[in-house]
Amino acid sequence: MMNAMKKMTVIAMAAMLSVVLFAGMASAHVTVWPKAATQGSYEVFTVRVPSESENVTTKSVRLTVPDAVKVSRVEPKAGWTYAIEQNAEGGITKVTWTSEGEGLKQTEFAEFRVSGKVAEDATELIWKAYQTYSDNSVVEWIGAADADYPASVTTVAPGAAEGDGHHGAAASADAAAEEATNGESKLPLILSIVAVVLAAIAAVRSFAGKK
Repeated sequence: MMNAMKKMTVIAMAAMLSVVLFAGMASAHVTVWPKAATQGSYEVFTVRVPSESENVTTKSVRLTVPDAVKVSRVEPKAGWTYAIEQNAEGGITKVTWTSEGEGLKQTEFAEFRVSGKVAEDATELIWKAYQTYSDNSVVEWIGAADADYPASVTTVAPGAAEGDGHHGAAASADAAAEEATNGESKLPLILSIVAVVLAAIAAVRSFAGKK
């Protein structure tokens, strides 16, 4: 009986340990921030890279830029070099950051930044990343949201329709002008009423004085 209980306890502890270890690995995803953007907006995207392997270090990270965003700038990072690939229009399609030193250890992470413009018709940005370790093993962060190694996704909300801001400002200006015009048109009437009231007061005072 005691042996059976001990065996069950060991199995339970092993299961709990595996869950903890799996959760730690699952949370150590390569992600791109922000997680939400707007159509037509200019954004600085941050690639957050944690290292999760105990015996090797992260030596390089390659990011594939989604078609729905035109990345034009890469921020330099001390201790890392970067190489880019561009399309015919000059937009950056891939960026590879490589460590000049030992790389990222298990308890470390790094952030890399790029900037660009989100397309006017974008609905989401799927960022595929490839993390290379010092033993030349590669983790491909390209899967669906429920995969073991998911790609990072930025959702894109509809932007303001072209000209909306101008029309809104014009409408406000028209309303202000109309209000000012209405105020000016009512001014003579107001002055006339004030004059009548003052005349009435003067007449009352004059009549009371004669008494």
